[in-house]
Amino acid sequence: MTAQSPDPTPRPVPSGELRASHDDREAVVEQLRDAAAEGRIDLDELDSRLEQALTSKTYAELAVLTADLPKPSSAPAESLPPLVLKGGMYGASRGPGRWEVPGHVIAHAGVGGVSLDFTRVECRLAEVVVEAYGETSGVTIVIPDGWAADTTGMDPGFGGLKDKTRPDRLPGTPLIRLTGSGGMAGVVIRHPNKRERRKLDGNAARD
Repeated sequence: MTAQSPDPTPRPVPSGELRASHDDREAVVEQLRDAAAEGRIDLDELDSRLEQALTSKTYAELAVLTADLPKPSSAPAESLPPLVLKGGMYGASRGPGRWEVPGHVIAHAGVGGVSLDFTRVECRLAEVVVEAYGETSGVTIVIPDGWAADTTGMDPGFGGLKDKTRPDRLPGTPLIRLTGSGGMAGVVIRHPNKRERRKLDGNAARD
């Protein structure tokens, strides 16, 4: 009787066992921070889950960390509710991974500060209103090359407004209309710096 040779056909890997990317981990980190800001998890649990998220290697390991949290909205951007970020004591951020941009973003820096990074998003809106309040630690907004900002509606406050963007706007890109107040620490809106550009180039090569 002839022995059968092993089947050389590769067996498909279950989706949960697929390796997670940096962007996958960043998306979970942002979801966890949002959940903490909304009061769904406390700060001790946030720290524990963030540590696990940053060391997770597969989709299954990441899924466990958000299984008891509401799923991110998949509604069209035009109908999405405003995104509210509160820096609180520990800070808050959105980006630099891919995230869904609503028409209105509100950022309260608080003591920890807020960072908004639009460099890897796909936004089909003609205009996005960013309402920023620098408060104690400031708000930093990073927009891609080719996007433009209108800062005429911004009150610089004591901290001031630093607009380091260029006026050249590419067709089909949104206008960031900045409003709010610089508060004590100020608001900065700019394009990516050299370090961020290198990281973006590396991500583009992987994509």
